[in-house]
Amino acid sequence: MTLRVDDTGFGGIRLTQDTDFFCYGTDAVLLADFASGNRHVRAADLGTNNGVIPLIMSVLTGIEYFAGIERDRDAAALAERNVRDNQLEGRIGIFNCDILEVPEHLAASSFDAVTANPPYFPRRAGSGNVRLPLHAARHETSASLDDFVRCAAYLLRPRGAFYLVHRPERLVDIMTSCRAHELEPKVMRLVCPRAGQPPNMVLLECRRKGGRELKILPDLIVRSEDGSRSEEMERIYGQAASGGFHGLR
Repeated sequence: MTLRVDDTGFGGIRLTQDTDFFCYGTDAVLLADFASGNRHVRAADLGTNNGVIPLIMSVLTGIEYFAGIERDRDAAALAERNVRDNQLEGRIGIFNCDILEVPEHLAASSFDAVTANPPYFPRRAGSGNVRLPLHAARHETSASLDDFVRCAAYLLRPRGAFYLVHRPERLVDIMTSCRAHELEPKVMRLVCPRAGQPPNMVLLECRRKGGRELKILPDLIVRSEDGSRSEEMERIYGQAASGGFHGLR
């Protein structure tokens, strides 16, 4: 285990990460911002890793309680440490369990928001990483994409929101699974590394038992032509100072 402490840039939140495991990236920050565009009271994060999404959203939103679910024992321990170090024990609870075991720990229809940054690659895709924790973070192992969606549907109240970041090439799988579990896609935004380049991420908001209408937002551009952060990315990272409800919508 190789630990380092990073300043997230959000409200003084500092994050201890294991560089031998999996460090958070732009996708986690974009998902936290995207999910912060609406007001929620109770939220859950599926596959929380070191707790980065609940921690950032504790700055951006007024969510009263956030449950972070993480199957890897070491990652869950880091998440618990980060919650303590940032003095957020009263707002964030960490559950060391598999997505498939969530009904043993949390009640059905008990949350009004669920976030997920699940493994992007399906089982048996690619060559895999020789370091098992990294492989599990990037590839579906014990739980599939459909399992994540099913878990979100279990946790959400009617009209509750499911926020997901994933790869555009999995959109058909995502939409099919969400509708099968009564999570209706409502808002979608593609994320492009630079203007004119193909998207490499998709942000999706679904509503449990919501109406059939999908709103597609303009693409989010991550980098300007000179490689610096785009104006919108500067706004997202600049929320640390203002600390309000400034989601992508």
